[in-house]
Amino acid sequence: MPTTEDLKSRIQDALPGAQVAVEDLTGGGDHFRAEVVSERFAGLSRIEQHRLIYDVFGAEIGGPIHALSIKTATPGGAG
Repeated sequence: MPTTEDLKSRIQDALPGAQVAVEDLTGGGDHFRAEVVSERFAGLSRIEQHRLIYDVFGAEIGGPIHALSIKTATPGGAG
């Protein structure tokens, strides 16, 4: 099972400089919430921002990671 630290590290590797917080919603290691603040999101739609995060995990979404709720933003503003 992935851990919150695993998810956080992988997001930070994909988006260097991002501020990332990950919470395990159920304690079972399969339902997570990620809040990500990154300059990389500037000019992207909310869907494009979320796609960047989902692409980090690929086929794991719906497998070991059953659910991932995402909140994205740019520094100093809304996503």
